[in-house]
Amino acid sequence: MPRRDLRISRLPVSLVLLLSFFSALRFSEAAGPRVLPEGEVPNDARLGDLKDLNGYFPFQPSESPEAWAKRREYVKRQMLLACGLWPMPPRPAITAEIHGRVDRDEYTVDRVIFESSPGLLVTGSLYKPKKIDGKAPVILCPHGHWSNGRFHDHGDAGIKRELDSDAEIFEIGGRHPLQARSVQLARMGCIVFLYDMQGYADGGSFTFELIHRFGKQRPALSSPDNWGMFSAQSELRLFNALGLQTWNSIRAVDWLSSLPDVDTSRIGVTGASGGGTQTFMLAALDDRIAAAFPAVMVSTAMQGGCTCENATYLRVNTGNIEFAAMVAPRPIYMSGANDWTVEIEKKGLPELKQHFAMLGVPDNVNAKWFDYPHNFNRHSRAMMYDFFNRFLKLGFDEIVERDYVPLTQAEATVFDDANHQPPERTEEAEAALLDSLDESWQQEWLQITPTSEKGLAAFRRVVGGAIDVMVGRGMSNVGDVEYDKKSETERDGYHEYTALLRAKKFGEELPTIFLYPTDWNNELVIWIDGAGKSGLYADDGSLIAPVAKLVKKGYAIASADLLYTGEYLEDGQSLTQARVVNNPREFAGYTLGYNHSLFAQRVHDILTLISFSQRYKSKPEQIHLVGVNGGGIFAAAAGAQSHGALASLAVDTQGYRFESITDIRDVNLFPGAVKYGDVPALIALNAPTRTFVAGESLDSAEALAAPWAVGKAGNQMTLHGRTDEPVPLRIAEWIAE
Repeated sequence: MPRRDLRISRLPVSLVLLLSFFSALRFSEAAGPRVLPEGEVPNDARLGDLKDLNGYFPFQPSESPEAWAKRREYVKRQMLLACGLWPMPPRPAITAEIHGRVDRDEYTVDRVIFESSPGLLVTGSLYKPKKIDGKAPVILCPHGHWSNGRFHDHGDAGIKRELDSDAEIFEIGGRHPLQARSVQLARMGCIVFLYDMQGYADGGSFTFELIHRFGKQRPALSSPDNWGMFSAQSELRLFNALGLQTWNSIRAVDWLSSLPDVDTSRIGVTGASGGGTQTFMLAALDDRIAAAFPAVMVSTAMQGGCTCENATYLRVNTGNIEFAAMVAPRPIYMSGANDWTVEIEKKGLPELKQHFAMLGVPDNVNAKWFDYPHNFNRHSRAMMYDFFNRFLKLGFDEIVERDYVPLTQAEATVFDDANHQPPERTEEAEAALLDSLDESWQQEWLQITPTSEKGLAAFRRVVGGAIDVMVGRGMSNVGDVEYDKKSETERDGYHEYTALLRAKKFGEELPTIFLYPTDWNNELVIWIDGAGKSGLYADDGSLIAPVAKLVKKGYAIASADLLYTGEYLEDGQSLTQARVVNNPREFAGYTLGYNHSLFAQRVHDILTLISFSQRYKSKPEQIHLVGVNGGGIFAAAAGAQSHGALASLAVDTQGYRFESITDIRDVNLFPGAVKYGDVPALIALNAPTRTFVAGESLDSAEALAAPWAVGKAGNQMTLHGRTDEPVPLRIAEWIAE
């Protein structure tokens, strides 16, 4: 399956693959002074344990509605991006196939199947009251991790336990608790859509084992031209199980909203466990949801253990309590049980109450713990019925659940000989579907090209907004940076300082070298080398020629060891694989859903250095950023996040493309990078800053220059194509021009 060209152009895939050495490049250490004693590493929080889904996820309410509005915009963008839905894919009208009606006493049940996107199936049961006066409220019911999903049956032993514990009171209807809530809500006058999570019941487009039990990487489905779910390539495009399921939920709202008998002002959603995850995801992202009841999922503790509940970027510096807060001012109630939600009334709910009160709706949030195992039994269902009765204005004085005749699997399945056969769910079909989705989902924003003022603004909003989340830090939130000088040495024509820079807000320490000429011209060059600050020096300890040239011309130089280079390495050996959390399942989202990528953390280090340079007492009049010898891609990303702090940027990309990555533990894995234009997009976001770019092909050069031409700053972009001159030396000359 050949891949199309990237949004801003790229090197051909064949050449990119030849350049894949870059991600595993081992930088040799040149001579140069240390900041810390030999064998000592920085006291940096990032060297400690990684956060995982079993961490602690408190929520700190905002001080004002204005502060919350700003925070909410960012978190919503983060959630959308994590789901692969930034920007939202095309949403044409949905035509559902509805068939196989089953008639019960006060309601009917239809079988439903439609495509949320071409090839991506949504299947479910549509419950409708027989008597609808005017338009009816509608409630979506994502089901969660109960065996067989929509077809779930507690079985003889299971229903006995439920009856003995008073969790259920009906032996027949209680065996099918997912159907129980759908039936009761329909009897209360609601249209109810009980739909399948991917892999359950009728199963959608992927197998249960893939979506919910994935554990081992598949090399055959990890190349740029043939990739599947959970691969490095899917991460680079932000395709994941959570995102596809959330997309199905959003599209279910689209379809239900189009039905003539639906009251679109009264749309609710409720689910438990993984269905609880879908409930708060949908309600947080879709303002059409008027009321939400996630059961046994919202907690400051475990955030969701399944691959379908996690995604890269999703819970970095946030969590499920804040996702519940995103629903405000719309109402949200929650139930807890003897699981990870056992403390919801003490941890999480008080902060949510403070949050809703700050927004002027103190009664729109509540939670209650029930003394039962993980469940959505009759007690928590009763709380849910009262919730929707109140907030969807159903008008009942008393609600009593009654027994019912459950659907058999034959009555519920959307597939039968007369209507459908399940699609083949092979690895080949999986790869073909993802490739098709990747093509179709990009069509709208593929039109966003930075070749006009309008297009450049849209490009910055969409791609810049994505990179902002992916890097996860900007100049405005670096915070205070402390300077701890370790040594000062007088050299021939300049002073050499070693220091630790401490980003106190984050507990980070950065080993740094500063070179100040005797006759300083009040300009600073931040020189980022893939080997770290040792890249300033030749093997004999002298400055490398381009740095010496700049110092001689009066430029101060700053350089640092980025995370896991230089003095971060106890044994001096370059990192060969990125760290992962202690989870046997090989899914990047278990690590990168809670922690910044190593690529982003290295960009953070550059931003720390820029921020310090801006604020230090002898701050320079101009700051120039250089990235060479593997440092170019980090410098390009830092420049994109520096927002006017730089006078110029010079990068040597060495032709590198993130698309060459095939390993989820690659040290340069930057999820979403391919989706948002790869390295050229990082460079383009720096326009109109004066910029020098080396290492690019003729094919990419014209597209790279476009953003500067739009801003009438074409002369501010220099594309270096010569090969008879060392790039670092040419950069030094360019800066001094």
